[in-house]
Amino acid sequence: MDEAHGKIIRDETGAQKLVGYVVDVSGKDSSGNPCGSCWLDIEDKHRNRHGALHGGIMSMMLDNACGVTASLTVDQTGTTPFMTVSLQTNYLEGVKSGRVTAQGKLRRAGRSLVFVDGELYADDGRLIATATAIFKSVPKTKL
Repeated sequence: MDEAHGKIIRDETGAQKLVGYVVDVSGKDSSGNPCGSCWLDIEDKHRNRHGALHGGIMSMMLDNACGVTASLTVDQTGTTPFMTVSLQTNYLEGVKSGRVTAQGKLRRAGRSLVFVDGELYADDGRLIATATAIFKSVPKTKL
């Protein structure tokens, strides 16, 4: 991981500061496409009433990793704004502690829409959630 060359993004947004996840824009998938990822070390503030990582945080992690992946299709820094058009999250199992890592995988980039799949893993390698997402580029002037 390369913080010196802008590959790791910390505390960039209010949500990132609030929740505490870290973004990595340096990844490549098996086809050589850029892919974004993010990770979170689970703390008490991230857990639901049953002591497991809250599903909303799982979904947020997947949305972020997929959105960064969409952004990487047009910008090597992963900072071009993209809007989530659709995000479907599937929860496979829970996790109570450790680090979780979400990774996006580019499925198709069209002229106006980008399709990305996401996977969220526990630090022991278990797949705990998946996502399918669609993103649209948003001009910075429209934000």
